[in-house]
Amino acid sequence: MTTRILRRATAFRHRLLGGWVMTILLSSLAILTSLAATPVEANTIRAVMHSSLRVLDPITTTAHITRDHGYMIWDTLLGMDDQFQPQPQMADWSVSDDGMVYTFTLRDGLKWHDGGTVTAADVVASFKRWANRDGGGQMLMDHVESVEATDDKTMTLTLSSPFAYVLELMAKPSSVPLFVMPERIASKSPEETLTVEDQIGSGPFKFVADEYEPGNRVVYEKFEGYVPRKEPASWTAGGKVVNVDRVEWINMSDAQTALNALNSGEIDFLESPSVDLLPILQANPELTVEKLNALGSQTMGRFNFLYPPFDDPRIRRAALLAMNQTDVLASLIGNPEFYSTCASMYGCSTPLATDAGAPPSLIGGGDTEAAQKLLEEAGYDGTPVVLMQPTDVPTVSPQPVIGAQLLRRAGFNVDLQPMDWQTLVTRRASQQPPAEGGWNMFFTNWYIPEVWNPLVNPMLNGRGKDGGWFGWPDDPELEAMRNEFAKAGSDEERKMIAERIQKHAFDEVTYLPLGEYSIPAAWNNDLSGILHSPVPVFWNITKSE
Repeated sequence: MTTRILRRATAFRHRLLGGWVMTILLSSLAILTSLAATPVEANTIRAVMHSSLRVLDPITTTAHITRDHGYMIWDTLLGMDDQFQPQPQMADWSVSDDGMVYTFTLRDGLKWHDGGTVTAADVVASFKRWANRDGGGQMLMDHVESVEATDDKTMTLTLSSPFAYVLELMAKPSSVPLFVMPERIASKSPEETLTVEDQIGSGPFKFVADEYEPGNRVVYEKFEGYVPRKEPASWTAGGKVVNVDRVEWINMSDAQTALNALNSGEIDFLESPSVDLLPILQANPELTVEKLNALGSQTMGRFNFLYPPFDDPRIRRAALLAMNQTDVLASLIGNPEFYSTCASMYGCSTPLATDAGAPPSLIGGGDTEAAQKLLEEAGYDGTPVVLMQPTDVPTVSPQPVIGAQLLRRAGFNVDLQPMDWQTLVTRRASQQPPAEGGWNMFFTNWYIPEVWNPLVNPMLNGRGKDGGWFGWPDDPELEAMRNEFAKAGSDEERKMIAERIQKHAFDEVTYLPLGEYSIPAAWNNDLSGILHSPVPVFWNITKSE
């Protein structure tokens, strides 16, 4: 049976490569015609990212493309370097001897794109909006007595109880980074999504609103008023030196179209090429094909805890037993050179890596028989599982198809609903019943630096409907253990608590970690200075004539 699913997975990937050509052929031809008519200038980088951009608010969504957009136009208070260490970015800091008061002082030269000066009041409003939505920020606020602007350049954060991860959470590159926005924008409710008119930052690039075509094209221009730090660039830390005048993100959902555009020089950078097509890119001596995110990504499945059938932990456990990483990864990537099974929710190359609590079937071939038995014992009545399937992004399209097959084998009634990724990103925020526009399950991916400990991992959040990540598990025991982790005094103690958290999360089936993968990016050799980072960034890049 597993062999049959693997054959179907391979066939499905091939259908995706061919089917996407037909579904978006006209738009792709229009894009290529436009690109061919407009030569790529030496001061413009044209890039095809992993997804189109429609949602412009990096606080209300954890979609990677929206986060990437955020790094283009907004700066962050702190950055994180390639050693996972917080570094000054917009501000330097000092900490009181008792560790209870953090003082952040804005550096000189910080200007908004519309001409105003960045102040500490902007930072305070941005901090509060971020902390309302980010899982780590929410936990930090449980330990905060006050956060206030003590003068135009100084923000003071005072703790009510000890908390060791203040700087790490403020510096983390994902899933919701602490982007600093003007106070008038940051003061908007976190439930209110920012608009085109709100895209005013102080970062290295400016958003060109007049040239924005939602889902098709995004244009950024160098912000001449940006003053980079003096330190070398490293991940999201250091000097963000912009060496080009413009960056254009062109949407090409079809893998072959994007490959042709890169091979012909009509685009400069391809973030996420199809693994099946990598040999063609690698054969072109004018291109560089290289992994930029050394730690790779984790693919995962998420349930909606609010509605049947996955409000029942026994049925979630049956789904866990039905799944296996090998089939999912084979459908997603195909080439074992670029993926590996991994039972750790924190990633297998991180200090907290552990297989605690994971059923052996997860990295084996699954256990359909045990899943069927548990489903029967739970009294599953055939309630449909509304499984959202994005059709336009190669890195999230195959998993729902294979997942649906595995669940059906176990006895689930699966309603696979196709849609584009941006529709899924919007719909997964709905807490309506599945029959009224809600959902039961979806798949997505995380960079390993987004999940590497229990505080930053968005899925290990048990705050329920009012503060949790999409799916909304209400799990006070999980939250208590995360607080223990935050207060731990040694690496050994943190590792023990992280293992307990993972055991609990597997028992409750908080989510389905489905293995790791790493896909190289590809770019024209005219580009140099591309940073190796878990976030694709466009500062530090030089383009030759």
